This record gives sequence, C-alpha cells and structure tokens, in this order.
Amino acid sequence: MTALLLAASAAAADKIEFWTFSMKPKFTPYYETLVKNYEAANPGVKVEWVDFPWDIIQTKLVTRIVAGKPPALVNLNVPWADEFARDGLLMPVDAMLADARPRYLASTLEDLTFNGKTYGFPMYSNVAVIAYNTQIFKAAAIPHAPRDLDEQLLFARQIAARTGKAGLCPALSKIDGLMMQQGLAVIANGKAVFNSPGHVALIRKLAETYKAGGLLKDALFAEDNFPAAIDAYKGGRLGMLLAPPTAVKRIESDAKDIYAITDVAPAPLGPTGIADGGWLIHFGVPKNVDAKLLPAVGKFARYLTNDANQLAFARQASVYPAMAQAANDPFFTTVPPKARAAEKAVAAGAVSMPHSHTLYVAGIPDYDELRRYLVKAVEAGVTGKQDIQQALDQAVAIWNKKLAAQRSH
Repeated sequence: MTALLLAASAAAADKIEFWTFSMKPKFTPYYETLVKNYEAANPGVKVEWVDFPWDIIQTKLVTRIVAGKPPALVNLNVPWADEFARDGLLMPVDAMLADARPRYLASTLEDLTFNGKTYGFPMYSNVAVIAYNTQIFKAAAIPHAPRDLDEQLLFARQIAARTGKAGLCPALSKIDGLMMQQGLAVIANGKAVFNSPGHVALIRKLAETYKAGGLLKDALFAEDNFPAAIDAYKGGRLGMLLAPPTAVKRIESDAKDIYAITDVAPAPLGPTGIADGGWLIHFGVPKNVDAKLLPAVGKFARYLTNDANQLAFARQASVYPAMAQAANDPFFTTVPPKARAAEKAVAAGAVSMPHSHTLYVAGIPDYDELRRYLVKAVEAGVTGKQDIQQALDQAVAIWNKKLAAQRSH
C-alpha cells in the first residue's frame, strides 16, 4: 500500500506544464504528438501544453509567478527574457542544460546569457535573405547580389536611376537594430550616443538613397513596413527584398511571374559579423517552479528542444533550428539541382544562421517610447526635413533626459 501511495504522489509531483505563444491551431498536431511520445517514454510524468496569444502571455506569466503557481517552461523571445531575468522572474538554466549545452549553436546561447548566466533552452530563430528581381538587376546593369550595406544602397540608387523603380525598403522603424548590426552603439555607459559622426554618416547614406528615389517610400517608417515592401516586390516595383525565406514562398504563391525572375542570396552580414533579421525564440524556466520538479523539467526541456524535435518543427514552420546538428541538416544546406528561389532561400538563410543574433537595447524601461523619438529624428534626416546632425542631437538630448530621470527613481 505504501509503495502505491509513493508512486501516486510521485506521479502527482511530476506534472510539467509548458506554455507556447500563438502556436494553435497550426502546430497543434506537432505539440500534441510530442507530448504523447514523451509521456509514453516517461511513465509517471504528465505533460500539459497551454498556448496563449503572443500579446497576453507575459501578463499571464507574471500573474502566475506572483501567485506562486508558474508553468514549468514558457516560450519567450530574448528581450522578454532579458527583462524577466533582470526582475528576478526567471531562473538560470545552466545546470539543467547539462551535457546538451554544446549541441546548441553558440550564438543562440550567447543571446540568452545575461550577467554570465544562461536563461533558456534555445528553440528556433529566423534570419533574412535577400531576394532580388533579376530583370531589374539586368536593366540596371548590376552584376551580382549586394555584399554589404553600402552596395545595397549603391544598387538601390542605380536601380532608381536606370529603371525609375525603388531598389530597397529597409525597416527604418528598427533603425536601432540596423545601427547595432553596423557596429554603431545606440547607448553607451547609460547614455544615448547615436549622434556620433558614424551614425550621421549612416543616416546620410540613407538620405542620399532616399533623395535619389532608391528607397521605397510606401510606409518606409511604419512600425511594420514589411507588407508594403512585399507588395511592391510582388508588383515588380522593388528591386530587392530583405526578408525571411517564408516571404519567398509567399512570392511563389502570389506572384508567379515575379517569382520566375527572382534569385536569392544570403543577406550581407554587418561589419559586426551579425546576420540581418535574427529573432530567437526559446523556453525559459520561471521563478518559483518547485525545486523538486527541476530535474524532470530539465529533462523535458532538453527533449522539447532536441535535434529531432527542432528539425521537425523548423521544417513545418519555415524557421531555423537552434541546435547545431539540426541546423546542418541537408534540408537546410543542400540546394537541389535546378532549384528555384524558395529552395535557394532556405539554404541562403542557413549560411547566415550561425551569425544570427537578436539585436535590441537591453535594460531600458519604456524603450519603445524612446525608440519612437529616434525613428522620428531619422525620418526628419532621411527625408530632408531637418539637418541630420541636428535631428539626432535633439533625439539624444530627449533620451538622456529620460534616462537620467529613470536612474534617479
């Protein structure tokens, strides 16, 4: 009888609840199968999968942590993890990664390491490739895909001059990420520094390209200008599209004529050696998870993010695995003979994946509000409404006033 009671209490103790965001209904079969297989291989362990929309998962998580009833694992992006770790709401997972640690891509673990501790099990990321219209390139006498940002802007000006079309549509609402990818800090020693000669030179290049008609003007500074960019590309009005490989699939289904003349190359790395468009998703362990459950949580997290499961998920979701072996699977690295743009895009992204990092400014409350001041200044400079140095100086002054006020609280 005692043995039965012990077995019953062990079974009750080993209930692992894990949360994802925005995975239903598309990935319901994937996660349900994964849970069923794990429970079958681990008798006495009960796994419960819960999915929330991405915009409410953070609030739900804080409520449950405060109540002392957090899930064992939760899907997060890197900025969320950084904030939660800083507020003491996540646990470091170094011990739980155990011997699986060397199997993850080093760049993904670096993204999740804050103050020398690792705060998550990397799951998948994305990365941009450059799709380009070969007819427009030919008409503009451009011999190859761009190899750096300067060439992207040069080619965009050339396309405008020789075809009257726009060459490029950078996501300028995320100018902070572009600055960092180009090796230009946004904040240093707690102060905004984006008005240096290097920053001014970057905005000047964008302004020259804008003035020459090389940048697509539709929604250039919108919070999300991707819909405008892909529509222009599908309509044959844009020479180059920086986007994840999934976008090339959309061109294939929506604009077969443009798809037929599309080629793909890896997006240029910045001087930092960092790829464009990295955005890592992982599983973190919230604070207040029962300590007795942690070995079982670690075991399940390693299973959830192992090579086979990451590969299966990445193939379905058209993203890139964070495990080295899965990321090197022939599915991502081999370009079949007579491959068209969609297959080439997958392999082009795989080239960049080890260089993929989530670029963001850490540790700043109300960061989105601050970024809006930066974007407004960049818009004024790029469109010629204001002197670039003056616009950036004004935004830096606003940032530093607000950052000083935050420090004094």
